[in-house]
Amino acid sequence: MTLKMERSIKQKLLRAGGWQVVKRGAKMLPFGGTAVVIVLVGSDIRRKGVVKGLINSGLDAIPIVGLAKNGIELLRGDLIPDKKTAEGKNGK
Repeated sequence: MTLKMERSIKQKLLRAGGWQVVKRGAKMLPFGGTAVVIVLVGSDIRRKGVVKGLINSGLDAIPIVGLAKNGIELLRGDLIPDKKTAEGKNGK
């Protein structure tokens, strides 16, 4: 039973991590990536705030700049950090 549970957890982690890699990879495509960025601009704004979200999406939409930015983010993490949540502001 634990072997089956371990497999399902590993599969879920691979799917979740795989989706992140696919999403970043799609953003790296020269002009197809621009279309992906336009679709994902709303989620960037929700996560990062209006100004930072628009800057992040704008950089991703520029073909060569977006490729370099997402390549760096794959290795180091987000260059433009997410906004603090309501919990973080209240000190909880």
